[in-house]
Amino acid sequence: MDSVDVDGYRKALGKRQVQMIAIGGAIGVGLFLGAGGRLNQAGPSLVLSYALCGLAAFFVMRALGELVMHEPHSGSFVTYARRFIGPWAGFASGWMYWVNWAMTGIAEITAVAIYVHRWLPDVPQWITAMIALAVLLAVNLLSVKLFGELEFWFSLIKVLAIVVFLVVGLGLVVTAADIGGTPAGIGNLTEHGGFFPAGIGIALMTLQAVIFAYSSIELVGIAAGETKDPHKVLPKAINSVVWRIAIFYVGSVLLLAMLLPWPFYNGGESPFVTVFSRLGIPGVGDIMNAVVLTAALSSCNSGLYSTGRILRALAEKGEAPKFVGKMNARHVPYGGILFTSVAYVFGVVLNYLVPKEAFDIAIAIASLGVVATWATLVFCQIRLRQAALRGELERPDYRMPGAPYTGWATLGFLALVIVLMAFSDGAERIAFYSLPAIVIALAIGWRVISRRRESVTAD
Repeated sequence: MDSVDVDGYRKALGKRQVQMIAIGGAIGVGLFLGAGGRLNQAGPSLVLSYALCGLAAFFVMRALGELVMHEPHSGSFVTYARRFIGPWAGFASGWMYWVNWAMTGIAEITAVAIYVHRWLPDVPQWITAMIALAVLLAVNLLSVKLFGELEFWFSLIKVLAIVVFLVVGLGLVVTAADIGGTPAGIGNLTEHGGFFPAGIGIALMTLQAVIFAYSSIELVGIAAGETKDPHKVLPKAINSVVWRIAIFYVGSVLLLAMLLPWPFYNGGESPFVTVFSRLGIPGVGDIMNAVVLTAALSSCNSGLYSTGRILRALAEKGEAPKFVGKMNARHVPYGGILFTSVAYVFGVVLNYLVPKEAFDIAIAIASLGVVATWATLVFCQIRLRQAALRGELERPDYRMPGAPYTGWATLGFLALVIVLMAFSDGAERIAFYSLPAIVIALAIGWRVISRRRESVTAD
């Protein structure tokens, strides 16, 4: 029988599931779909963007690791922000994380519709999206063990697909194979306008989209509160992020850039499907399309899981509606999961109204949530280290390498990503100029909560 902790969660996730949740969190629609449009936009230089963001992601995960080893908690960074920065920071970071996943859900649902449209062009996209959402909602509401099992298999499919792609792709490059009339090879990195065909500026503009591609790697930290023996399991899961980033992300994008000239890719189809479809082997493109469909479903699944826990952590402090903090008999925070699903339904409507713009706008706004989450984790680690130096607590043995310098450098990089969004001429600029509205909404929300608490205290 799985034990239940003081927060009411059942410790039902084992080592096998946590490891795959960590891997699955680092492989999503940002790579499987988004890389195609970004390759068409920036060319082979996209590889550098993935490497830079990957380095930042590594330090974020190590900061998270130190925090989790200090105190495993399903409230994750909301709990850490509240403790190491202040109550307002827990409120703001929790709701920014929810914004991230609400927008990510819209992007993922759009991706599901795009993938299924390949096979069922006559079925309206919103119907496909609604069916997928209904299935994943049922899974998340039933039990955390069922979520973990489904996510394990989703992640396993994604990992196996990436491994197969890397092996096959490397073989095609080494043999300079003909792919739909063009030879694969290292020459594709420089022979079509150079490594920076659109210029260094455009390459920098892709950082926002790449940050989105790495989003949800922090999911393993949220799973800490429902993990058996977290002090033993989680360090291994977090350490594996390094080679996953190097091989799965940077390696995949590098191979994509070498397999086909960058203009062959586009944002309306997964670049992996583009490559395999051009090989001319019957059914291979459809198999890869099924895999990337799994990736989109996996991300939606993770979004419902994580936001349910984060919203409950907010509700416990009176910083979210009471409903989102409710648990069912299976120890699942169903209130928060249902709350997020409403946003996903809105995403289906948005996808119906403006299908082409919905995906780009969603991932741009989601990126704001990713940056806020990552910055919160890094800054919390900095504050934890400072508290340890003052003798107020003891740092765990698992620590952020190069602290505090790596932490400040990571925060500087994340600030650069936000600033660059202002110079874009697309969805990124819309997201950047939505920042004041988001900040004002959070400030008003916190003010209302603070006054309510003052009123209760006075009474």
